[in-house]
Amino acid sequence: MNEKDLRRVAAARDRIARVLTAATMFAYFGFILLVAWGKPLLGNLLTNGLSLGMLLGSLVIVLSWVFTGIYVSWANRHYDVHVERLAGKSKSGGGT
Repeated sequence: MNEKDLRRVAAARDRIARVLTAATMFAYFGFILLVAWGKPLLGNLLTNGLSLGMLLGSLVIVLSWVFTGIYVSWANRHYDVHVERLAGKSKSGGGT
């Protein structure tokens, strides 16, 4: 297995994980900060029985699912393919 290729694949995985983690944390802590300091804003009713706070809280949950889906999709299309290719090289003895 080529160590340089393995490091490149691991670096790509780390990059996308960091970006998606930062985006998730930004959404989550942004919402928490709004809860702490923007209660009157979040209490505004958008429709009967639905406040802005409820909508944003639900969006934070949905966003975390979307970001997880993006990571899984990326990992299935790119990361797993590269790891399998590198493992195949290792088994066949190529790319030491």
